[in-house]
Amino acid sequence: MVIVMKPNATQKQISDVSNLLLSLDLKPHISRGEERVVIGVIGDKKKLKEKNVELMEGVEKVIPIVESYKLASRTFNPVSTIVDVNGVSIGGKNIVIMAGPCAVESKEQLFESAEAVKKFGAKFLRGGAYKPRTSPYSFQGLEKEGLEMLYEAKKYTGLKIVTEVMDIHSIEIVSKYADVLQIGARNMQNFSLLKEIGRSNMPVLLKRGIAATIEEWLNAAEYILSEGNKNVILCERGIRTFEQYTRNTLDLSAVPVIKKLSHLPIIVDPSHGTGKSFLVSPMAKAAIAAGADGLIIEVHPDPKNALSDGAQSLTPKEFEALTKEISKVANAVGRDFI
Repeated sequence: MVIVMKPNATQKQISDVSNLLLSLDLKPHISRGEERVVIGVIGDKKKLKEKNVELMEGVEKVIPIVESYKLASRTFNPVSTIVDVNGVSIGGKNIVIMAGPCAVESKEQLFESAEAVKKFGAKFLRGGAYKPRTSPYSFQGLEKEGLEMLYEAKKYTGLKIVTEVMDIHSIEIVSKYADVLQIGARNMQNFSLLKEIGRSNMPVLLKRGIAATIEEWLNAAEYILSEGNKNVILCERGIRTFEQYTRNTLDLSAVPVIKKLSHLPIIVDPSHGTGKSFLVSPMAKAAIAAGADGLIIEVHPDPKNALSDGAQSLTPKEFEALTKEISKVANAVGRDFI
């Protein structure tokens, strides 16, 4: 449930409500909006049954949360969350782009990609050091060597790093090199992994599962939030449908739906969402128009010879053209880019 305080509620009245919750072994979660304070209640709400909280001074109303995802719900926290990643904000007015190759293949390939995406406005370098692949015979990534290359590229360009965590055992080593831990679509409901990452303070990019509903996706986020990590960024990356022309069906309606249901920021992955490079630009622009807080895009200096996902990767020149168009769309919808 959430306790909505009156617009003129004093700090003492807010503290009185918080102290009551604490005395009942309930955890208060305070959100301060422009007009009023909302206190989310975490724990067994039955303990409040006899307390008549609505009669306390400064309280306007008590609202039950019917969604299974309590902490991720906008009812729980009506103020949109902005995730700060070492000085880069995701979820505010600025559009943030994460870009780079699907997989780290070599130092030359990574540095050429990093220089290009940095030049044209990206704030994050994406690249897989550990690569989950459908076939066990496909390129699986350079693992620790790839992480070291990503870190070198970070020092060289100043870009933040986002890369995937495959399992609980890799969290510690990936956290040493990355700024954002990515949970891939295949791991969206790996609940042990989600809970362990929830015990860290590392920002998390949670991709939607291949066939996940929005409710399932938000409940996956709830696993992370429930362990104390508030730095969750959602990523729509397409879902599996009957359509076979595209790799996935990019569900852009998920963006405004998430904005309605949740306070968490959301970015879109038009590369995996379509699987075809010529569709990346129009879907990226559509995502910004729909309200996305950012994009994650695959960029490779030589897509034809990429070891993974070359068909959906943009060249640096194509990425430059896209960013110019994104800037126009962002301005049209009241957002900023570059």
